[in-house]
Amino acid sequence: MSDKQTSDDVSPTVKVLIVDDSRMVRASIIKRIRDRFEFREESDGEAGWQTLLVDDSIQVVLSDLTMPRLDGYGLLERIRASRVQRIVDIPVIMISGDEDDEARERARALGATDFITKGIGTAELLARIESASRLSSTTRALAVSREALASSSPIDPDSGMATPQYMEVHGQQLLAAAVRHRSEVSVLIIGIDNFDDIVRGFGRHVTDLIMRKLAKVLASKVRKEDSFSQIGDGQFAIITPDISLGSAEQFANRMRSVIAATAMQYRGKTLHISLNVGVSNSASDKAESVSQMLGLAVARADLAHRDGGNAVRSSGGEPQKFAWTAGIVSIERALLLINSGAHAEIEPQLSAIVHRLLPLLELIGVKYDCNIPLECLRQHASAADTSGVGKQ
Repeated sequence: MSDKQTSDDVSPTVKVLIVDDSRMVRASIIKRIRDRFEFREESDGEAGWQTLLVDDSIQVVLSDLTMPRLDGYGLLERIRASRVQRIVDIPVIMISGDEDDEARERARALGATDFITKGIGTAELLARIESASRLSSTTRALAVSREALASSSPIDPDSGMATPQYMEVHGQQLLAAAVRHRSEVSVLIIGIDNFDDIVRGFGRHVTDLIMRKLAKVLASKVRKEDSFSQIGDGQFAIITPDISLGSAEQFANRMRSVIAATAMQYRGKTLHISLNVGVSNSASDKAESVSQMLGLAVARADLAHRDGGNAVRSSGGEPQKFAWTAGIVSIERALLLINSGAHAEIEPQLSAIVHRLLPLLELIGVKYDCNIPLECLRQHASAADTSGVGKQ
């Protein structure tokens, strides 16, 4: 991976991300464009995707089709499915070794801006990038206009939440203030696990009701100084100032636990909701913009979802699935989590649950003359009793 700055007599121009598994191809492209454009290079789609998340100065992507880990089609699909506006709007020029009509159609169907061959001439290559860069500049200018409008109308009249545009503008202000005061800002992306399955199973009307109820619950948990917005189907964002990464993780887990223990009823059916949460932090991620932080948090929420959901993922390695806080054990909550399949949530609290249930189990044993292993259960309950867990 490398960066190249344009020569001193040329004003700063477009930065192009070149993604190709062939070092020779990358070197050939760089040689032809380096006098006109800044560039950054990556050797596969996965690395290219990670670069897009953290480098918000990239304005055009040139991507090969066939690469290891993540090919050009997969990279293009991720870009167009992104919930980060600067990424979803970025022009993508696909590169192939031959004139393949089928490949061209597939690339265009996935949202490719242009399609060129590796044998293209220098003049044509530069013209294509120039055209894509003008599109990028226009798109970004429109985004600035939207942000200006959002600044004067920060609240979405339908949801009552901040508009995504205003949230990002306000978030950038919070980040600038944090830099001045040597403080921190955290971003949380909160997604509903298996959102598409819920839409298919219950319909859009019910899903909209769920989103409104979830938004109401989440809104009750955020502070006045936080920015809270819905950024897409089944996904919310929170930008919160003056909060460390650890505190943001704990906050995310509290929300996750509350939702995991909540059941919704619809026409006799019980619907359980779980969340995937991605967290980024200005200090731990060395973030230079809120857009970068949003991109990182979105990627981490996606990872938490792919790892099974009902988890919080931050800059650390494995997704975090925290246990309940001691002292708030609820039998009703335990039953809800069992019904939703979240057995791992309950296991750390089994001793406390036994402590709560033991008098009832003793009565059942006497009433129905059952061979309930009460002595064994008393030993486990004793451990919870001496630690104070389960007492209210």
